[in-house]
Amino acid sequence: MRLSPFVYLFFVFSMLTTSCSKGNNIPLSPVQNAATSVIIATDKACYSPNDVVTFTIDHSLPETAKVRYRHLSNVVAVNTLSGTTWQWTAPSTDFTGYMADVFDTVNGKEVIYGSIGVDVSSDWSHFPRYGFLSAYPQMTTSAIDYVINDLNRHHINGLQFYDWEYEHHQPLAGTVTNPASEWQDIGKRNTYLSTVKGYIDAAHACNMKAMSYNLIYGALSDAAADGVSDTWYVYTDKYHVNKKVFKLDPSMFKSYIWVLDPFNTAWQQYIADKTDDVYKVLDFDGYHIDQLGDLGTLYNYSGQLVNLPSGFESFIKAMKVDQPNKRLVMNAVNQFGQQNIADSPVDFLYTEVWSPNDGYADLATIIANNNGYSNNTKKTTLAAYMDYDLANSTGFFNTPGVLMTDAVIFAFGGSHLELGEHMLDKEYFPNNNLQMKGDLRDALIHYYDFLVAYENLLRDGGITNTPSVACLDGKMVLNQWPPQIGSVAVFGKDLGNEQVIHLLNFTNANSLNWRDTNGTQPTPDAIVNTKVSFSTTKTVKNVWMASPDYQDGTPQVLSFTQTGGNVVFTLPSLQYWDMVVVEYN
Repeated sequence: MRLSPFVYLFFVFSMLTTSCSKGNNIPLSPVQNAATSVIIATDKACYSPNDVVTFTIDHSLPETAKVRYRHLSNVVAVNTLSGTTWQWTAPSTDFTGYMADVFDTVNGKEVIYGSIGVDVSSDWSHFPRYGFLSAYPQMTTSAIDYVINDLNRHHINGLQFYDWEYEHHQPLAGTVTNPASEWQDIGKRNTYLSTVKGYIDAAHACNMKAMSYNLIYGALSDAAADGVSDTWYVYTDKYHVNKKVFKLDPSMFKSYIWVLDPFNTAWQQYIADKTDDVYKVLDFDGYHIDQLGDLGTLYNYSGQLVNLPSGFESFIKAMKVDQPNKRLVMNAVNQFGQQNIADSPVDFLYTEVWSPNDGYADLATIIANNNGYSNNTKKTTLAAYMDYDLANSTGFFNTPGVLMTDAVIFAFGGSHLELGEHMLDKEYFPNNNLQMKGDLRDALIHYYDFLVAYENLLRDGGITNTPSVACLDGKMVLNQWPPQIGSVAVFGKDLGNEQVIHLLNFTNANSLNWRDTNGTQPTPDAIVNTKVSFSTTKTVKNVWMASPDYQDGTPQVLSFTQTGGNVVFTLPSLQYWDMVVVEYN
């Protein structure tokens, strides 16, 4: 069953269970299952090999219940379940996804009570799942824990601390020896040092990275008094008369932002020193570097043309030399400068997606291009803001649009920057006009569990291909990727001994625009028990499927027949996204 928003909130506020943040109340989302729900959690977002994983469920189950641990379709271990808290020692293999499901046999049939993904990865950059924070008012420890534990349940392993800083050119308010306890950010919002520190500590307790946000080249109106030289800026003319400025609404923001040359070594040293001051006061793990996109033709103080993408690469390398143990991520606004960023020491590639990259196919292309730019060494996170025009006023996210976009991003090996204190709907992260309904909260748990449990198929190598697949009973129309309205889009990945087949259901779609700007994308009708054929030259030993929309994401073994090069099986259900895995001898 899917729990209503009222029941969901009852569980959120009434449950007491194990927490990565000092054992406080945890906002866990409910998990869909075939019979009786259990709310299931782990104590961290990710683990190193041989770490102890602590699991918690919200209520006791019959003594016959068991917990099963799987890597893909292979059962690693099955244990009797005793009580509501138990532990499991993670295997020794690094960078591996697992699924744990709690189950029982009732009247001769297996019942899944709940499931959860487990990421065993010693470094977040291998499978990044990036979230954000955007407001730092005075908060209690329990309020901070509430936010972090919800992100932990989605396995978010890194957080962008958006707009925590005092000023772009002077991120730390006060001094290292006497930091300010309170300041106004650029949006004139009161920010508290205790809250920023509290969030960092809570994130670290859940094994999440905490990244300090700042522009690569921003200076506010008082920058000269703080030592920023006119010779460091970029100009719109050759004669250093007009500085490039990014104008903001003065009723909302305390200053315009003037743009500096990221290639300028004096500016690099200046902001590196200011960032070092931040690290001395706040235990950030690294620097999330932002930009403003393609700013047109610009000149430095000497009248020379400025190549911003080359400046990005130079700047990132300088930050790594200054603090070699700190992590770095940089936003490529609509891919601007991404090839240069990929050649720099960033942990993964991050793209903020804008028009003309409006289609689902464009999301897949960006991920593929990023893989190429990095020679498949760096994963991709997409900042892709949903229901953009709908978010001009208060309301709710459209669940089908969000899930379809996540399905495309996850299937092609990316992750989606969307979760923080709220879900993102605008590039100004504090905007929280839209809220999630209960069905979306429920479904996203499954989607993030799925992303973790099957990360080795989704995000860990292989060659994208176009498998030959047909529907034999007319229940669905298939087309090779890119998607078409009225059909199910198919693409795959060849991993040598496995062929992955992704099926994405656009049968009822009214648009192929991933943003679902006005929140009108309809729920796809489920396609059930449809007969499918797959062509191969290899001998098949096993066929199984999994979906975040079906049976808690657990793998379902499918019976099949193979006649020569033709393999036939029945797909039990397809709503948004199914992943079929064909294993060869």
